[in-house]
Amino acid sequence: MGEAALPRDDSATPPQAAARRRLGLRAGPLYSLPMLTLLAVGFLAPLIAVIGFSFSEPRSFDWLAEPTLENYRTIFDPSNTVYLSFLWSLWFAFLSVLILAVICYPVAYGLAKVFGRWSMVITLLLVFPLFISENVRLYGWVLFFIKAGVLDGTLRALFDAGIGDFLFTPEAIVFGLVYVYVPFMLFPMTLGLSMVPNEVVEAAGDLGASRLQVFREIELPLAIPGIIIGSLLTFVLAVGAIAESKVLGGQSVIVITHDIEIAFTYSQNWPLGAALAVLLMLVIGVLVMTVLRYLDLDRILGRR
Repeated sequence: MGEAALPRDDSATPPQAAARRRLGLRAGPLYSLPMLTLLAVGFLAPLIAVIGFSFSEPRSFDWLAEPTLENYRTIFDPSNTVYLSFLWSLWFAFLSVLILAVICYPVAYGLAKVFGRWSMVITLLLVFPLFISENVRLYGWVLFFIKAGVLDGTLRALFDAGIGDFLFTPEAIVFGLVYVYVPFMLFPMTLGLSMVPNEVVEAAGDLGASRLQVFREIELPLAIPGIIIGSLLTFVLAVGAIAESKVLGGQSVIVITHDIEIAFTYSQNWPLGAALAVLLMLVIGVLVMTVLRYLDLDRILGRR
């Protein structure tokens, strides 16, 4: 005996249906109240405080005093080289995204299409380092790359030649960014590739399309949403990174987040640090919105 079908309420008149829709619209904000409260307390309130501090008198702690543009004048002073920190941070983030896109695509394709039941094991291996502090992992790489360390000592013992001066260079910073942010590029990219129907790829092959044509005309366009999400997430995180430049770079290159940290800690100039943070948020926001504007996500996601 089959299950009884659930009764459908076909007796509701149009006014009753409209009343129910209005009730649902009124209940929606109520259901979202906990999340809105969390966002207001954890995100909006600190953001307002930072913006308020950016207009305070230099080296003061009164963000409700009469506003001033002195901190922004200091930043844009021609004798100030803070713009170099911005450029270094943006360059490192852009380079990291490019390298990660090339490295992660084959792995993401394997996780989505090839590895099968081994995908879960490989995913766990990639996630496991996230359970260890980022600083601990970076100091581990310092011991690995430092002169007379693990790699240098092994090469000298086997081939009587070391690795040279790799540690405390811009290249070491990029290596650290790539290493730390692999999961943030890989998993969105894997999700995007898993959305590519196998039937479409097989049909293209049956119609005579080469592997390159399948990649260019089918897999890449359909996987673009995941690639975009991974790239934006990696870029934003890499711009705001600081541990890589301090630990692996040895402060050989000063990034913008290091200037912000110095302003808030050693200099005790919170208004200047807040102004730098506001400018960093504006630069990242403008770049991200520009990318999203030209990529037309509505068309990519199939909304129209």
